[in-house]
Amino acid sequence: MSMPTTDSATAAPARPAPSAKAALAGLALCMLLPSLGISIANVALPTFALRFGAPFHQVQWVVIVYLLANTALVVGAGRLGDLVGRRTLLLAGIALFTLASVLCGLAPGLGWLIAARALQGVGAAVLMALAVAFVGDTVPRHQTGRAMGLLGTTSAIGTALGPSLGGVLIAGLGWPAIFFINLPLGLLAWALARRHLPADRRAGTGGAAGFDTLGTLLLAGTLAAYALAMTLGRGRFGALNVALLLAAALGAALFVAVQARAAQPLIRLATLRHRVLRAGLAMSALVSTVMMATLVVGPFYLARGFGLATAAVGLAMSAGPVVSALAGVPAGRWVDRHGAQRMAAAGLAGMLLGCVVLCSVPIAWGVAGYVLPLVLTTASYALFQAANNTAVMADVAAEQRGVFSGLLTLARNLGLVTGASVMGTLFALAAGTADVATAQAGAVALGVRVTFGVAAALLVLALAIARAGAAGQRIDGRPG
Repeated sequence: MSMPTTDSATAAPARPAPSAKAALAGLALCMLLPSLGISIANVALPTFALRFGAPFHQVQWVVIVYLLANTALVVGAGRLGDLVGRRTLLLAGIALFTLASVLCGLAPGLGWLIAARALQGVGAAVLMALAVAFVGDTVPRHQTGRAMGLLGTTSAIGTALGPSLGGVLIAGLGWPAIFFINLPLGLLAWALARRHLPADRRAGTGGAAGFDTLGTLLLAGTLAAYALAMTLGRGRFGALNVALLLAAALGAALFVAVQARAAQPLIRLATLRHRVLRAGLAMSALVSTVMMATLVVGPFYLARGFGLATAAVGLAMSAGPVVSALAGVPAGRWVDRHGAQRMAAAGLAGMLLGCVVLCSVPIAWGVAGYVLPLVLTTASYALFQAANNTAVMADVAAEQRGVFSGLLTLARNLGLVTGASVMGTLFALAAGTADVATAQAGAVALGVRVTFGVAAALLVLALAIARAGAAGQRIDGRPG
């Protein structure tokens, strides 16, 4: 099914109106909160273990349950926003995220904290699905790229800021402060969204009554099973992981069967034949898998390969998110100026070059031999994200923006989950040790070379997908 194309506003102002800028500020906060929510909690895991007297395999559920809820519900959140109104649901999502953050800070025990984090993940799914969907309602079409770049920038800022901000808050005010910080940010986001986002437009779709509950539950269960298969076992793939993968495969088959028969399906299967969407989702998943490799491999390489202290490792690792944050808005402007397809390919090419350097530079080159190609990789990632999101969302009909935005976020999350498990396992296998934390520098360096060699191969595949999608557009003469 091809998607209706919306005409560009020929009389659009060169710059967004003040209300549009305020709306974008609210949407940017909606991207900042979920990314800050996961990165700031990671740094607090040792503190939770001491505070609640729990082993690490229990404490890590503070992070896992957030990611599970976010991944499993993001598509359903996008679709529900299309049906009941994106502004209404976004305001509810901000309120839920903020309330859940307060409940996290008040948690008297680990069980309470994990349950509150699950609620926070539900709110995060709404925020991530609908923030991108609102861009088409907020800025003129010729400024979509820079708006996507701004949202990518704020997401990167949240990722980069989380560890350092979390450390400062825990040291100065105690662990509840890492959750209470979301209260003023959430209230500000809610106020900006309520005042400046456009009112919901009813399209006669039947509202929430037309929501595909069965399809949503099946998809959520399928994604949860897959995410658990990739995260449980600490890098070891056992019988439980296999059983969860089989459950995910069965769930996917049932989901497709239900969608084919549903009067108002969660995802119209014909939509997945759209070339730009198909290519965009596949590339996003591959690229996110590669980016997660930098987060999984980097700390061990810097610590074991170069003997850096924890603080120095954190400083070196922050270079990637900081560069991504700085590159986001310029990347969006390049997308508006040179076209989404061309800039997506350029971003992939830059990432490929960065990974080739990472897998070929000898350890004798020192920390700069890792950080500089990492900077190139993350800057190119910012360009790809802005271009890919713009390409996918540019021609989406207004009533479908929520579900398409949710699919983009889903592809990214699945890539992150897969990268954390598969690339981490590959790194350990290539290093030839079960405990990478105690491996010798040479073994860790070999693991890095193999891991980023595979990452480079994934990016070659992504470039091939980009080229095939562009060729399909030239043949058809239209987006889908």
